[in-house]
Parts: sequence; C-alpha cells; structure tokens
Amino acid sequence: MLEGLMALCALPGISGHEGPVRAYLKEALSPLGLEVFTDPMGNLYAHRPGPGPRVMVAAHMDEVGMVVRGHREDGTLAYDAAGIDPRVMPGKRVWVGVGPTALPGVIGCKAIHLQTEEEFKKRIPHDALYLDIGAGSREEAMAKAPVGAPVWFQSAPMVLGDQGSLATGGALDDRLGCAILLQLLQEAFPCDFYGVFTVQEELGTRGAMAATAQVAPQLALVLEGTTANDLPGLRPDQMVTQVGKGAAITLMDGRILALPRMVNALFQTAKAHNIPHQPRRGVRGGTDGGAIHQGLGGCPVGGISVPCRYIHSPNSLCSLGDMEAAYQLARHFLLDEMWKEVLHHAGT
Repeated sequence: MLEGLMALCALPGISGHEGPVRAYLKEALSPLGLEVFTDPMGNLYAHRPGPGPRVMVAAHMDEVGMVVRGHREDGTLAYDAAGIDPRVMPGKRVWVGVGPTALPGVIGCKAIHLQTEEEFKKRIPHDALYLDIGAGSREEAMAKAPVGAPVWFQSAPMVLGDQGSLATGGALDDRLGCAILLQLLQEAFPCDFYGVFTVQEELGTRGAMAATAQVAPQLALVLEGTTANDLPGLRPDQMVTQVGKGAAITLMDGRILALPRMVNALFQTAKAHNIPHQPRRGVRGGTDGGAIHQGLGGCPVGGISVPCRYIHSPNSLCSLGDMEAAYQLARHFLLDEMWKEVLHHAGT
C-alpha cells in the first residue's frame, strides 16, 4: 500500500478537480477484472459482484485547496479556500492550475517587520493573504491564472521515523483511504462489493450523496484520514486520536451518530484479530458517512480512520502501522461477514 499512497499523495486533486487521482485509480483497477465506471459527478466505482448484501466502501479522492478569486493591480492573486486554517498558509509554495501549464507560486502576506502591534496579535485572515506567481501586472496575472483556476499545495510525500514507520505529505486526508480501498479491491469478499472513490467530500460530501443514490447500499464503511490531537500539553482524554495507536473507530462526529451495533461489530472484529484500534473521540467535522447514512431510507455506516497530525495543511503525518491496522479491520469485517451482526438487529 505504501507505494500507492506515495503516488496518490503526489497528485493534485482538490475538490472539483479530482481528475489526476481518478485517472491513477482507474489505471490501477484495470487489471482486476472489475466493473469500473464513473457517474456524471466524477465518482469512480469498482464493483465486484458477490452473494451477500450490497456493501459500499467509500474513500474520497479530493483534498482541501484553493481557487483564484481575482487579480490585483500589482499582479498578485486573491483566492478563496475551504477547510484550511489561514495560519498554516504564509510562505507555502503552491501550484496554480493542473497539468503541464500549472504555474508555481507562493502564498504571501505582510512581512512580520511591517506589521503593526495590533496586526501581530491577531489571527491572520485569508483575505490578508495573496498568491504571488511573479506576474508584474493585473493583465499578466489574468492571462496566466484566470478566475476559478485551482490552487494546491506543493508537497513531496516521504517516509520518516524509525525504520520508516511514519509517512508525511499533502492530502493524506483522504489518499490514505483511497490506498486502503484500492488494496481491498484486490480481494473477493462474500458480499456484493462496491468500492467508491468519491468527489467533493471537502465541500460537503456532495459526491457521496450521488454515490448513495447510485449504489443503494445496505451497509457501508467509510475509510478516512482523521484528526490526531496527540500534541504536547494535552491529557489523553483530550486527544481525538493518537498516531501509532491503531485504526480509529468512529463513535460520532458532526454529521453522524454511529449505530451502537455497528460500533460494537467493528470493536469485536479488531479484538478477534488482535488489530490495534482506538475510539475516535471527537465530535466535530464530518465524513462521507454523514451523507451515506441518511440516503434512501437509511443505511448503517461504520467509520474506520487513520489518525493524522496537522490535517488539512500542506503536510500531514501518519503511522504506516495505523494504515495497515485500518486495512486489516475493514478486511476482516468483510471476510467475517460482520454485517450480519449489524443488519440482523436493524431497528434495535
């Protein structure tokens, strides 16, 4: 999985511009003999028919990013961003556009030496920042980077830590889930299995809404990179998840309250196979599960995540052991037909 993760993290794929990620995944799926197709929104489906219930496993292709919003007289660009803390922005290198015509740029702000005491004390807002692509005039900037051009962080994925136990790079949320799902699709399971690589999760789980209507799943799993709040000065009970402590099982977030029977089935699976695991304690944020569980009359959804430090920034960090644990948890949940524990007790 590591090779796939590194390749996926090197690709651009902000919300609405997931094409390079989708192309990589389609090529990787082509030798597997699956039914592979896309929908009008750009979701990528891989269907492996089987005898059991219709199970959808989802991971989103998109990452947080920016778009060009306007051009200033000095040639710098105004931008809009979604899901990114402006405090991580100044001085970061970016690409403006996708493909061979993409332009390098830098996110600029007023130098610390020039800030007033009041400005220095305040959290810098996005509208005080700008993109610098080296253009000398508004006209040059407009010609090189039109309004709506996608902007994504320059970030080279790499392995680090003792014996290469950690990985860092952009878009671990959710190229981790994509790499795990791609690995799951190598194997047959006793269910009617739909692997779905969704679009526009970071803009409100829009792709998952369409995918739920397309597949009409009876049960779903969502694979994610999630917040790890294991930072200095915090007590363990204040940490959403911890890097290196195993796969994170969702209890609830801002969009979903996981069904107790689903949570129990995931914990039972992890314990039965000695898979390192932990609860995801946070109640903020959301995943594709928020859209899937409300679709078409309701669908039980389980969340399996890989903890990531510095999420929604140019460089997140995760444990490769946690990625393996998340893969094994999803794999054994499917192999052990643990959906029976969930669907048999529907309504209780």
